[in-house]
Amino acid sequence: MSSAASRPASAPFGPGHTDDLMSFLAASPSPYHAVANAADRLEKAGFRRVEETAAWDGTSGGKFVTRGGAIIAWYVPEGAAPHTPYRIVGAHTDSPNLRVKPQPDMGAQGWRQVAVEVYGGTLLNTWLDRDLGLAGRLTLRDGSHRLVNVDRPLLRVPQLAIHLDRSANDGLKLDRQRHMQPVWGTGEVREGDLVAFVAGEAGVDAEDVAGWDLMVHAVDAPAYLGRDRELVAGPRMDNLLSVHAAVAALVEVAGREDLPYVPVLAAFDHEENGSEADTGAQGPLLGTVLERSVYARGGGYEDRARAFAGTVCLSSDTGHAVHPNYAERHDPTHHPRVNGGPILKVNVNQRYATDGTGRALFAAACEKAGVPWQSFVSNNDMPCGTTIGPITAARHGITTVDIGVAILSMHSARELCGAEDPYLLANALVAFLEG
Repeated sequence: MSSAASRPASAPFGPGHTDDLMSFLAASPSPYHAVANAADRLEKAGFRRVEETAAWDGTSGGKFVTRGGAIIAWYVPEGAAPHTPYRIVGAHTDSPNLRVKPQPDMGAQGWRQVAVEVYGGTLLNTWLDRDLGLAGRLTLRDGSHRLVNVDRPLLRVPQLAIHLDRSANDGLKLDRQRHMQPVWGTGEVREGDLVAFVAGEAGVDAEDVAGWDLMVHAVDAPAYLGRDRELVAGPRMDNLLSVHAAVAALVEVAGREDLPYVPVLAAFDHEENGSEADTGAQGPLLGTVLERSVYARGGGYEDRARAFAGTVCLSSDTGHAVHPNYAERHDPTHHPRVNGGPILKVNVNQRYATDGTGRALFAAACEKAGVPWQSFVSNNDMPCGTTIGPITAARHGITTVDIGVAILSMHSARELCGAEDPYLLANALVAFLEG
């Protein structure tokens, strides 16, 4: 297994990267916070924010665009031609959770509650009897946004006592509408209470709040786990683990003027519900940014076509580690293990975009970085999930490879990964972006 002491020169990250990941997870309870934190790291590394509504120039250096819960960042080496291909690491900022409805104030039997809607394919039972905070963004009447993060115990979805449901351990059945509404106090329900509270937390007047995108999150901090601290438990690893690694890798390669590619980070929102949004992989954001970069450097359609033809994207998302209690649910010849290095995800029905060419590209990057890697394929009797990979390949016509880190408890309020895998992934991404 790779270690800090034995890392090759092209593999700059070690255990400290995992410590930093835990800080990033804790500071990013919503996609909007994740984007803000990624942008802050990029700006500190010398990247420059550019606005979509402004004219772009063809200067070299690092640049990034943000839109809601999505961020696209790229580094143009000095002297890069308009037809220079891209090396893209794709990921997503959203995670399955519970999100606040437009009319949030509700209650029953003397309890004050918050009306929530289930977002994505979350494991509902993992939100029960857990201390929850509230985070997201407020939209003010002048069109500006204000981030808010109530990172303390505020909400709780109380489970029915076993005395009132003796069959609970034989198969818990949760009604998404009736059973998942959290409590946040007692007394009379008053319209406007939640928004007034959140506005106060954000330091704005409730009357100035015209809209909101709020969601609950578990407030227990990420932590090392296990006798030898070889595991990490934490929220939103799917897929902030990949976002964090991609930001670190892009910053690492920025400034190297001998790069044969333009390295890119593309972190989208709304992957967990199909990516059909202006900030999702189905939308035009990535293609527009890449094209504008070509044209800003003096290129035309022919340069754009040449650049896209030589472009490769690694779609980095978490995958399934073999589960010790449910090994029969996995393919019998493919058992990815935590701390075994990143996984190459394959599905011949194109739920993942990997083919033999992509396998060779990924293997070469891992070999260069001195990083072990594994293969993942689903059991034939189990439906296969999907990622932004096939969407990116089909929408933009670029070679795409699906990879990630193997975890347990995917889509839980609190997931589990190996402590070494985050920096092994980051090192592989550096080698890939270097070309």
